[in-house]
Amino acid sequence: MASLPVIVGFGGISPAGRSSGLNGYRRLVFDSLDLRKRISTLQSLGSLMGRLKKGSDGSWLWDENEVVDIKKCLTENSLELLDGTLVRKLENNLFDPKQIIQNKNFNFIANQEQGLQFSIQNRHLPRSLPQDWQMVSDNGETTSFNVSHSLKANLSQFSTSLVNTAGQLPTGFDPASLYASRNHPRGLQLTVFGASDALDSMGIEWEQVRKKVAPDRISVYAGSCLSQLDVNGNGGLLQARLRGKRVSSKQLPLGLAEMPADFINAYLLGSMGTTGASQGACATFLYNLRNAVEDIRRGTHRVAIVGTSEAPLTPEVLEGFCAMGALADDAGLRTLDRLSNDEQIDHRKACRPFGNNCGFTLSESAQFVVLFDDELALELGANIQGAINDVFISADGYKKSISGPGAGNTICMAKAMSATRHVLGEADFKNRCFMQAHGTGTPQNRTTESAMFSRLAKEFGIKNLPILAIKSYLGHSVASSAGDQLMATLGVWQDGILPAIQNVDTLAPDVTTQNLDFVLEHRDSGATAFDAAFLNSKGFGGNNASASVLSPTITRAMLRRRYGMKAMKSHEEKHTKVRELFENNEIRAREGPATPLYKFDYNVLNDQALDFAGDAIKIKGTVPPVKLTPSSAYDDMIE
Repeated sequence: MASLPVIVGFGGISPAGRSSGLNGYRRLVFDSLDLRKRISTLQSLGSLMGRLKKGSDGSWLWDENEVVDIKKCLTENSLELLDGTLVRKLENNLFDPKQIIQNKNFNFIANQEQGLQFSIQNRHLPRSLPQDWQMVSDNGETTSFNVSHSLKANLSQFSTSLVNTAGQLPTGFDPASLYASRNHPRGLQLTVFGASDALDSMGIEWEQVRKKVAPDRISVYAGSCLSQLDVNGNGGLLQARLRGKRVSSKQLPLGLAEMPADFINAYLLGSMGTTGASQGACATFLYNLRNAVEDIRRGTHRVAIVGTSEAPLTPEVLEGFCAMGALADDAGLRTLDRLSNDEQIDHRKACRPFGNNCGFTLSESAQFVVLFDDELALELGANIQGAINDVFISADGYKKSISGPGAGNTICMAKAMSATRHVLGEADFKNRCFMQAHGTGTPQNRTTESAMFSRLAKEFGIKNLPILAIKSYLGHSVASSAGDQLMATLGVWQDGILPAIQNVDTLAPDVTTQNLDFVLEHRDSGATAFDAAFLNSKGFGGNNASASVLSPTITRAMLRRRYGMKAMKSHEEKHTKVRELFENNEIRAREGPATPLYKFDYNVLNDQALDFAGDAIKIKGTVPPVKLTPSSAYDDMIE
């Protein structure tokens, strides 16, 4: 029997805040929460943003100096905290959007009679002088030259960003300050925080997992789509010569797209198991999730950590997407809202999936999930947050435009829906599922994706398929976008509130609505109203992926049928301690940003740490051993 990949932990960081403990999800549906959940959400944001701290005497401090009544303080400062989250006007913590450096080529024309004379400090002289430079004098510190015709020069200029909207991490949150970041690119800083958040959410110490699972039966699949493009990664590597800087020894290796997985193995888990990163543009999270699901279903692995980390908010990336006409820039928003140049743009409403829109909004996010096989989940009393039924991937075939949508998404989503129907049965499938749309906020997406959903709903006999689009809150985090969808989905199954497609009062006239129910207002349906969700991703290049995710209720029912009531009762007894540890971790995280799990130069092993013992390899400090017992899919072909 195939093992079921059970979701036992999830975490990360996004414009909505910390993902574990439903904190990020609850920011999306904040207006529909009861007072207790609002206060806890604000407390999480306040500590994350560095505004609210707990003193050594147990008192709560606002801005590090004012002792406050926490409930009153959070209520009075709620707007300040909420305004520093989600999609909003670009802040200048990463770069100043009004002062973007841009080199420009100039051609200085010499005077016909006197030429053009200039001086350069000797330490800045080029190694090879241009042929038309004639030296006039050298005083030991500077050298003067004369040019008879013209002088080509590259001078630094400053420009203003055409795009001034982004999904940014909560204002004041700096992941680099929480651990010894050592000039890590921002994407890797988010990886360390986000993966640590997911591990803490398990309520099970990682060492306990390592004692139960052999090293080669743990897998890590994590990466990014755009790689690390800030100054500490590939961005700085490629800019260095043009900006007169030196290339560092870290920029190239830390800039690699699979580096999030490498960091998790080397500095968080000490994992020696399977690792890798599959890239699929905006579908990257689901590409990696599929690898993990296959590992666990085949029984080759028992634990998988899956995630993506994307930090694309750099001037170059914004300009690249803007040049494609993909982003909602200021000019497009003014035209869309019929604003004059003197009127202020509401940047919080830039992303409008399935409404009248003009482009998507770029954002940063890191999201991670921990999967156990079903037997291990029961044995350790793990949290049962849901399960991954299946993930399907389809290319588009021949294309006219590499960025345009195609037919492949229809195929992979049809497979995801069919797989879900097989598990739930016809009646529940038709009435107890919802769709997490890719929902980018572009005119092309709203027409093609809505038409596809409508056709599939009709083909599968669904009369009113609820459609969500959380990019309206978070923006488009590229590789992490499906991870954002999954975090919101897990929240729906615990709090029961479907997040509205915000910023959209009326659907655009070219959106197909037959057999679809676009959720335009928060909808409290109850935590048990839905048994499954579909996650959809459409990526540049024809990278389409769709996932079928099962609710905790359905997951428990499947486990009960496989293992019986006695096993489920035993799980509940063990889960008491797991739940207690998780709750303690959550309390600490709300008292101040938790120090991420980061072990640099810790327990480094070499070949001498391996002991060959018969058909197994024992690794120093690790149990169980790695088994070498031969097995092959081709045993029937071997004499």
